[in-house]
Amino acid sequence: MKKLEETGPMVLKDKKEYIDIDKKAIEKNYRAKKILVCDIGPDEYNRVSACDTAKEIWEALQTAHEGTTQVKQSKIDMFTTEYELFRMKDDESIQDMHTRFTSIINELHSLGDVIPRNKLVRKILSVLPGSWESKINAFTEAKDLQTLTMDELDW
Repeated sequence: MKKLEETGPMVLKDKKEYIDIDKKAIEKNYRAKKILVCDIGPDEYNRVSACDTAKEIWEALQTAHEGTTQVKQSKIDMFTTEYELFRMKDDESIQDMHTRFTSIINELHSLGDVIPRNKLVRKILSVLPGSWESKINAFTEAKDLQTLTMDELDW
């Protein structure tokens, strides 16, 4: 881009006017567009095919998958509420409960809201039924809950 006059509008440069920096920027944009478009499906391609720059493609894909900032925050709020209200169901196995819990945590993580692992362990231990009380006590006495991970919980 260049200005026609000092206070005038910006217009596209003619290819003859390109300098090395312009050529490198065009090449980088082309590579980035190619990478972004390379592995998307036809529906997503239709969504981004009119975009001129890699930045426009990235923003269109980001909005399509994450939603706007408002939608993203709404999803975070919804999954945070699910996390806070999480309880083990009466007829649910430990594995099913763990899978359901992990889904909520993964959704929050993908939206950029990461819960520290020691809080996750404490939460999962707090939702176990009373019949698990002796095992919970053994965990809390024998293990350091600050460093214990979800995978180290021995079901």
